[in-house]
Amino acid sequence: MQPGSEFNPTDPIDKSRVLDIKPLKTLKPIFPSQMGTSPFSSPQSAPFTCVPPMGPFPPGVAPFYPFAFTNQSQGTSDFENTIPSPVPLNSFRTPKSQYSNGDAGTSKKGRGRPRKDRTAQVFTDNSPSVGVDVEDFSDGKKQGGSSQKRAKGPINLFSVEVNVDDTVNQILRAFKLTGLEPYQQADGNRDLVERMVLTYNLLRRRLFQISEAKEGTPGVNIRPDLKSSSTLMTNGVKTNSQKRIGNVPGIEVGDIFFYRIEMCTVGMHAPTMAGIDYLNVKASADDEPVAVSVVSSGAYEDEGDDGDVLIYSGHGGVKDGQGCDQKLVRGNLALEKSLHRANVVRVVRGVKDVMSGTGKIYLYDGLYKIHESWAEKGKNGFNVFKYKFVRVPGQPEAFTLWKSIEQWKAGSGTRSGVILPDLTSGVESLPVSLVNDVDEEKGPAYFTYTSTLRYDKPFDLPIPSSNCSCRGGCQPGDANCPCVQRNGGFLPYNTLGVVLNYKALIHECGPSCLCPPNCRNRMSQAGLKVRLEVFRTKDKGWGLRSWDPIRSGQFICEYAGDVIDTSSAMELGSEHEDFIFDATRMYAPLDYSSDGSAEVPFPLVISAKNSGNVARFMNHSCSPNVFWQPVLRDNGEKTYLHVAFFSIGHIPPMQELTFDYGIPKSDKAEQRKKVCLCGSLDCKGYFY
Repeated sequence: MQPGSEFNPTDPIDKSRVLDIKPLKTLKPIFPSQMGTSPFSSPQSAPFTCVPPMGPFPPGVAPFYPFAFTNQSQGTSDFENTIPSPVPLNSFRTPKSQYSNGDAGTSKKGRGRPRKDRTAQVFTDNSPSVGVDVEDFSDGKKQGGSSQKRAKGPINLFSVEVNVDDTVNQILRAFKLTGLEPYQQADGNRDLVERMVLTYNLLRRRLFQISEAKEGTPGVNIRPDLKSSSTLMTNGVKTNSQKRIGNVPGIEVGDIFFYRIEMCTVGMHAPTMAGIDYLNVKASADDEPVAVSVVSSGAYEDEGDDGDVLIYSGHGGVKDGQGCDQKLVRGNLALEKSLHRANVVRVVRGVKDVMSGTGKIYLYDGLYKIHESWAEKGKNGFNVFKYKFVRVPGQPEAFTLWKSIEQWKAGSGTRSGVILPDLTSGVESLPVSLVNDVDEEKGPAYFTYTSTLRYDKPFDLPIPSSNCSCRGGCQPGDANCPCVQRNGGFLPYNTLGVVLNYKALIHECGPSCLCPPNCRNRMSQAGLKVRLEVFRTKDKGWGLRSWDPIRSGQFICEYAGDVIDTSSAMELGSEHEDFIFDATRMYAPLDYSSDGSAEVPFPLVISAKNSGNVARFMNHSCSPNVFWQPVLRDNGEKTYLHVAFFSIGHIPPMQELTFDYGIPKSDKAEQRKKVCLCGSLDCKGYFY
């Protein structure tokens, strides 16, 4: 496929250009040498360039968010006072997207074989024979293959020169992932698993941002998905390296993954494409395989509507491009042996990613046992092995909860404890339920719901800003767009509302810009992107959670309310304290290695006591899953500072959304201490 061409699923595929994929029998994925020289260990590796998203930082580079701000950027901000009417997330069209979160590959046999309409999108002349994810490829355009020439020096983008390899190493150091030996990490833990998945996504999103901005530039060739995963493997970033039967340390029932390679990195499921993972155990004089995990992603004739029972189809059934009977070998044999041994098997269910439209979300549904097996004629007329999996009782809800939420959305299921089906009264583009199934409380104290931040007086800009004239929406890498330039030459979001690089500030298009409301650089201005629920907690009053899964870095909501003068904030009564957002507080950074404090360009304090949105219900946690990001929208000589919330890692449905409330700089901070009930292992016991 040529760069810039549209992918047509009916076009014939040149199979001579697709590498043969061998079964992956070990936990470590195979990244062939065809990718070129080792991207980080070889002196010939390509010195791609990008701005490091976190410390340590070279001179002149702004520190990693959260909340460091340099004086150099105070004169270039962008914000607005009026918000365009909410529009659906999928209508953000710059650039047009065909995002997917599943796997792509070209295996002639085995589970997880891709559909033809996705194979051509990701395989080029010498593409590696490994399952890859294609979320970061727009319009079916080829992002480059190893056959292309790599960049020989730093990429100069709007006079900003940075190095991709340096960025990678800085991210690994920041999250304390350097020096990890695979065999020393045979057993993981929750913290390590979360850091690894977060790091993979930080790398992938940043590399995508660079490749998108430089698309079509000769010598620039970055495959974000492959480069990110191979980087982690090259640096020994891996945990749970020994295959095991049963649960994996650090991974909980209900956890979600948006990429198969994430599961592989943390030891959840070793093969990057195959749906059956197994190991060999000693049986008398011979070794025999037993299954340890399966992925049911819809590629085969599985029957998985029942939350506790899964009818799983065996692998194979294709030879030389033609249908054939499945054989009792490899994964199929492992499943048969597990039936007789009665060992537990981890089950991962692939569910539709509604937000991307075409991808999968991989949900860990817990431990199952195989109760019976048989062979039957498949739809293609050949014998297919079937295995009946039954869920081990006593585990937390996962897939059954997912099915219940689908029924709530469709109106066919009953949500217990509903007080209001939509407490926003239609203000938001998506309804927000108010639910209490804990006590007799009938709802929070009265307030006016507003989706916007209300200013009496915007902040003055030292230098007037220019508005963009991108009538079709701001485009990545557009050197003529002042909004793109203010973001360092990059668009800050992808079309799914995911922030691509953590920065001290995000500059969105303002009210004087000519781009439409669904411009990709207005992401936080279009209302909610996920279906939220305000619910009664057991001991913390009201809280906030989502019916929808939230991917790492995804925009959730902004903090709405009334902007108040900082001098009067301390004079407000105690009834206002729980609804004050003070951007001048000090906040812990996402970066594990930094102890920097938070600073924003303007002293923003918001009161949501009388008017606000769902953000006013978000509770504090010492181990939060949400962070806030300063966002500027300019309007000529004035600017408006907003507060946008994004997810730190992947957040499963119905998990409470929390952020760190920060530490006041006032001398009276100690007087404002409150008992913290977040319950995390790192709980300090108090918050402000």
